[in-house]
Amino acid sequence: MNNKETEQVIARNKKAYHDYFVLETYEAGIELYGTEIKSIRNGRVNLKDSFCSVDNGEMFAIGMHISPYEQGNIFNRDPMRKKKLLLHKKEIMKLFGQSQQQGLSIVPLQLYIKNGRAKLEIGLCKGKKLHDKREVAAKRDAERTIDRALKERY
Repeated sequence: MNNKETEQVIARNKKAYHDYFVLETYEAGIELYGTEIKSIRNGRVNLKDSFCSVDNGEMFAIGMHISPYEQGNIFNRDPMRKKKLLLHKKEIMKLFGQSQQQGLSIVPLQLYIKNGRAKLEIGLCKGKKLHDKREVAAKRDAERTIDRALKERY
């Protein structure tokens, strides 16, 4: 028996890291149907404009696009439907409270397969201002020039 956890990243939300500061991350399961998981395993997912919301004590991922499975015919679901996230009630209430009080957002960061099950990493995020985005880009450029100079020197 092999107890080693296998993790295969399917999709990342690069836009979330560009637009938000990630304060905390959580791992959530997703309630999916058969053709959706097959499509996910093929890598046909887009997290770009997705976000999470809480309705009646349950958390949902909204705007997460899972393309229809080619061989799915009548069993395919709506690609843009709300997907229920599987979290503990305490985690949902904590995230909901923080997002309401402090003006934070709950954003999907990446989707991966862990031990045969689809997991969504969600983050409690604070929006970046334009000057913050410029600052991050300037730091990245400075690091690149330093690396280039060191590479040329040695």
